[in-house]
Amino acid sequence: MGPTNQALVKLFLADKALRDAQARLDAVTKNVRLQERKVTDLTAREAVSKTELTKLQARAGELDLEIKSRDVKIESLRAQQAQAQTNREYQAHLVQINTQKVDKTQIEEEALALLERIEKLAADAVGLLVQRDQESAKFGTMRSEIDGRVVDLNTEIDALRPAREEAAAAVPPKALVIFDRLGERYEGESMEGIDKPHPKREEYIATVCNIDLTVDVYNRLHTRDELVFCSSCGRILYIPEDLTPQKAVHKPKEKKAPRIKKSDLAAPVALQTLASSVVSSVDQDVQEHERDPIEASEDAATSEASADDAQSTSTEPATTPNS
Repeated sequence: MGPTNQALVKLFLADKALRDAQARLDAVTKNVRLQERKVTDLTAREAVSKTELTKLQARAGELDLEIKSRDVKIESLRAQQAQAQTNREYQAHLVQINTQKVDKTQIEEEALALLERIEKLAADAVGLLVQRDQESAKFGTMRSEIDGRVVDLNTEIDALRPAREEAAAAVPPKALVIFDRLGERYEGESMEGIDKPHPKREEYIATVCNIDLTVDVYNRLHTRDELVFCSSCGRILYIPEDLTPQKAVHKPKEKKAPRIKKSDLAAPVALQTLASSVVSSVDQDVQEHERDPIEASEDAATSEASADDAQSTSTEPATTPNS
């Protein structure tokens, strides 16, 4: 891969190491954060319960005063009724007294229902208070148990952060903007590797999307310094370390030479069985090799001429002597 892609892969690995450390910190503190949220929720519910209880108690006090006011009004009407001069006045006071009694009854019913709500709400408030105290104690215990682990993880994160910053500084600005934008979209997973699922086929896939890629994707990433994106998700593609050229590029095996049939072989030469024959043959070869080339050629010519004379003599017709 080119310098830009190599810098991006280095940044991706450094960023991944930092994110993994942060994820471990989140996992360690997750239960504590959940416990803290539970305590906060109980505290809020307790506050709401107290506020509601205060309102209901105030309303109950108002209803109690109203009931007492109705009683005073009824007693005043009764006194006026006792001093009535006519039957008409008497009946008028009686109607007012009955009206006050009806209103008083409604107020008493509302006050009674309100008192029941107050009692229930007060009991709930006490339960919330006890539960909040218990959860608060549990929260304190959990925090004390993970304090050491949290300190270690924070130290690890602080140690990894400079490597990530250094790797980011080595990436060209335009490529870094694309990397960060994809990281925001995919929760840090800006890049994805390629893989070759079948060792004997020129086929490649994206490891995250599991989608088929073009055949020349490996060659483009291996020989060029350009950003290659996944056609499905848009992540930046890269070549993992385990996808070596030997594994990525399939080379067909060389064809074996055709086998020679026994019928195509030359007839075997007769073996020399006697040791004396072998020695004589060797001596003859040595003598012929050591002879003067001119003598050898003359001997060969003489031998050839003798062979021709013999052949002509054998082919000449026989003649009869004259009588």
